Amino acid sequence: MTYARSIQVRGVVQGVGFRPFVFRLAQANSLAGWVLNEEHGVDIHLEGAESALDAFLHGLSNHPPPAAQITAIEMRPCDAAGFQEFTIRETTRTGQPTVRISPDLPICEECLAELRHPADPRFGYPYINCTNCGPRYTVIERLPYDRPNTTMRHWPMDQYCSAQYHDPSNRRFHAEPIACPACGPRYVLEPDGGGIEPAVQLLKQGKIVAIKGIGGYHLACDARNLESVRALRERKYRKEKPFAVMVRSLEIARTLADISPAAEELLTSPARPIVLVPVKIDLPEVAPENHELGVMLPYAPLHHLLFDAGAPDVLLMTSANRSSEPIAYQDDSASRSLSGIADAFLVGERPIARRVDDSVARVGAFGPVILRRSRGYAPGAVAVLPTNRPILSVGADLKNTITLIAGGQAFVSQHIGDLDQYESRQAFQETIEDLVSMYEVDWNEVLVVHDLHPQYASTALALDLPAGRRLGIQHHRAHVASVLAERGAWDQRVIGVSFDGTGYGDDETIWGGEFFAGGMQEGFERVMHMRPADLPGGDAAARSPIQCAAGFLAQIEGLPDLAAPPFGFPARYYHSLQLLEKRVRTFRTTSVGRLFDAAAALLGFTREVSFEGQAAMWLEYIAASAPVGEGYPFPVDHSQLDFRPLLRAVALDRKRGRVCSEIARAFQRGVAEGLCRAATALCEAKSTDTVVLSGGVFQNDLLLQDIKSLLAATTLKVWTNSAVPPNDGGISLGQAALAAFVYSG
Repeated sequence: MTYARSIQVRGVVQGVGFRPFVFRLAQANSLAGWVLNEEHGVDIHLEGAESALDAFLHGLSNHPPPAAQITAIEMRPCDAAGFQEFTIRETTRTGQPTVRISPDLPICEECLAELRHPADPRFGYPYINCTNCGPRYTVIERLPYDRPNTTMRHWPMDQYCSAQYHDPSNRRFHAEPIACPACGPRYVLEPDGGGIEPAVQLLKQGKIVAIKGIGGYHLACDARNLESVRALRERKYRKEKPFAVMVRSLEIARTLADISPAAEELLTSPARPIVLVPVKIDLPEVAPENHELGVMLPYAPLHHLLFDAGAPDVLLMTSANRSSEPIAYQDDSASRSLSGIADAFLVGERPIARRVDDSVARVGAFGPVILRRSRGYAPGAVAVLPTNRPILSVGADLKNTITLIAGGQAFVSQHIGDLDQYESRQAFQETIEDLVSMYEVDWNEVLVVHDLHPQYASTALALDLPAGRRLGIQHHRAHVASVLAERGAWDQRVIGVSFDGTGYGDDETIWGGEFFAGGMQEGFERVMHMRPADLPGGDAAARSPIQCAAGFLAQIEGLPDLAAPPFGFPARYYHSLQLLEKRVRTFRTTSVGRLFDAAAALLGFTREVSFEGQAAMWLEYIAASAPVGEGYPFPVDHSQLDFRPLLRAVALDRKRGRVCSEIARAFQRGVAEGLCRAATALCEAKSTDTVVLSGGVFQNDLLLQDIKSLLAATTLKVWTNSAVPPNDGGISLGQAALAAFVYSG
């Protein structure tokens, strides 16, 4: 007897070899019918014996293609139509698309073997790919994912590629970016001509080469060549911010850093992110004053070809841009913006549909965490929300991302960056238009969600969008909500702790040391915070730990002379005190991020920072070398964590001559102890057993390790971000999730 089934598959099931997989699975089980891509995923019609249908469903569920991510399989009986064979049908469109776009994929082992085999037609071809690997998000221009809708539409397939593309038994069956040296794009070295081998010679000579990658250009040089590294820092105006490196192999990585099994899993995952790992061998000026090194493995065919041609086995590989600008991805603009930085350009002919920077991840105290969500992860859906209304949330001004909810799925964009530059704001607007267009969202139906800060560029841009309605969401509540959204914890009541550098509060002051009670259904009530300090200079204080110190220390009595050794505070400190006395350009803050800056100043970091978060990173760096001991006091006083005993202890121990690393360790331990005492008491008072941690301060893994150890003996659960960053890169997800619940229009 012939049975028939209709199956709908949802998730990342387009552009990952899913239809060819279904075709082969149906043939293996002697089933007739068809498979096609549609706007929500993949539809399948099957006819055959009941046992064969069961075997098909088992294979579909348990052995999908490596790059596929199935989120739902819906099956129902249907009428048999009498099909005699199984076919792949043309894509259909009947409504708004909600299918998940595949992130870009690293080269697979089969393509890598062909790349290196002299007899293979694609030997040495930098654009080799198949249905299991290659570009996806960076070549697709609109849905559905078919070749005419990608940047490869400019290169018609020759007979060799076409035969593989149309052969169901071939792994390049419907591989949309398929190409070969005879019909596809190429790479050329400019200005002198040539290709990969001349570029390698320049790298070996200590030159800086701009290399066009999957989602944009990289600036590359020999990471072991100190003069090259210094030249890149000088030309890029990147004084001290750590660089990442790309290494030839895992074996090379292990010589530079401690690679745990969990870190190896991240390094070799399909996302191929930059992974922060504990450094073993110092590469001078690559990551100064840092106990971690950002390491990534080759992920594009071009990278393997560079190393195979003799490139240095450790390449400094950083986003090709000038400081604070977005990564360059278009050839003309790259040539202009990188002039004077790069000595040469290795340019690929295939256009990049959108800029997508490298992702950054770490194996943290509570598991793997993404610190910059971009290539390999974006634009994947990270949550399914209980709403059918399209929602666009525009994030914050630092480490910006946007989130689009379409069909209830929350699609988080790639990392855009800080919106203080014109070019970054352009990238922000392009990304919004890109996602809204991709998913064919009607602006009249969109709810646009933004931060409450009236002076954020993201807020101003949100107010200019042609949306049907707008909603402001408080910054730190969005941080907490992002963790719950990742987990789909819509009914969970929690104590949410949000520590960061800055965020606009309900009372129009600068928040950043907040405790909330509540959940997604009821919202989050502010129930505790750090004692407020006065911040002279406002946002400028974020660049000057000395100014932060002035604001916090002004409330503390009995301090030693901070102009004298060992402190040596400069005149700016006393100028800042005058601003405080006169109440000129002075703002109230509860920011724990600024508290870390003040502590760093007391321990010797008295210069201006050259990148965001530098002083706090330096404090963690020196603290990591000291043993765990008793923390300095950080008590709760009238629902406020009082920083005065904490900083007073830091100052007095520095005056007594205690080792700075031990002071830094006691400071961090004190912060962790104060947080844990407060969170434990609040959990008891509010009848919950779950603590949520989010915000930029929780990028400090040493702090998280202390929190984990301090709460290990309790029954409390600790939730942190993992799918989106704890920093402001996760804000847009939290905004969208809260909007889905609080919007009642």
